[in-house]
Amino acid sequence: MSAAGEVVYLDNNATTKVAPEVLEEMLPYFSEKYGNPSSMHDFGGQVAKKLNEARERVAALLGADPTEIVFTSCGTESDNHALRGTLESYPEKRHLVTTRVEHPAVRSLCQYLGRRGHDVTELPVDSDGLLNEDEFGASVHEGTALASIMWANNETGVMFPVERLAEIAHEKGVVFHTDAVQVVGKVPLDLRHGAIDLLSLSGHKLHAAKGVGVLYIRRGTRIRPLLIGGHQERERRGGTENVASIIGLGKACELARQTIEEERTRVKELRDKLQRELLARAPDARVNGHLEQRLPNTLSISFEYVEGEAILLMLSRLGICASSGSACTSGSLEPSHVLRAMGVPFSAAHGSIRFSLSRYTTEAEVDYAIEHVPQVVKRLREISPFGRGATDRDARMEYGRGSAPPGGGS
Repeated sequence: MSAAGEVVYLDNNATTKVAPEVLEEMLPYFSEKYGNPSSMHDFGGQVAKKLNEARERVAALLGADPTEIVFTSCGTESDNHALRGTLESYPEKRHLVTTRVEHPAVRSLCQYLGRRGHDVTELPVDSDGLLNEDEFGASVHEGTALASIMWANNETGVMFPVERLAEIAHEKGVVFHTDAVQVVGKVPLDLRHGAIDLLSLSGHKLHAAKGVGVLYIRRGTRIRPLLIGGHQERERRGGTENVASIIGLGKACELARQTIEEERTRVKELRDKLQRELLARAPDARVNGHLEQRLPNTLSISFEYVEGEAILLMLSRLGICASSGSACTSGSLEPSHVLRAMGVPFSAAHGSIRFSLSRYTTEAEVDYAIEHVPQVVKRLREISPFGRGATDRDARMEYGRGSAPPGGGS
């Protein structure tokens, strides 16, 4: 543990702590104000009013109209609703466009749809994790039902120009969706003045509770419901609302509007300090992703010739929480599909660590990580079965894989 015996939490792209103000606003709706918002009586009606307030708060953060906000259970449900609901609305169109670096909520679904007869185009990224706009433009056509491109990558923080990509899609009559789970609350958004049709977000990434999300549906967008049932959410998502969590999400969005400048300044300065010091103190380290076009809170860094999971285990014993990439895939020993798509060498991809900060991160916590991470890397390299002189082929063979990993390892 840290000197104070507390956890140093640097894994905010996986999940965030629930803000105290959010919890306070949620609590009455578990016990005192437990009415069903669909009920005709006043006891349920007061809950319905609070849900409407939450919808307005979410819309204000997104720069959208409250009628365009559909509450869901999570980002994955929102992504599934966006893709499957659009494809059902355009049965004559069998083509969709995405990227090789999407979150599993989109990537796995696209692979599933591909196995069931849809034509899926996965666009590549360059070594900085950036997408080529011209390649995107060439990939969409009259037979394309949907393009789904994440706003920011959950592992590297690299941001795509989705507002421009949405305009390109519209020029060809293609619906545009973005998984904005990592962006909302970290950079300003204004959906009213853009071409994005569908946007997904998840509450637990911006200091709300787990189990609540949103699908933004631009007015006039053709899409069928994923969950069919009652009249909730203007018949776009059946099921009794997760009242307390939705109300908490509304409060979290209100707080995010007030603190978004802090994300872009103080949090970014702490991230940059962490990056600068780790690169200076740990030889053979490299940052993954473009240095400018990325989220202000995210640092993906590879320490060559050492196993990332071993780094994480030793850091955990010191009270430091980080990740090897997506929380949805970090249980696998396979190198990240994102880093493979970027062509990161196998020996570096296996030593990749993601640090992600939040507005609750302190400079003392960053200093603690700066002190201990290089020591952990040094200690592990001393006992590593392959050192600096090893080739990338040696690294692959060490993990029992004799050929280059798919997607672009060197």
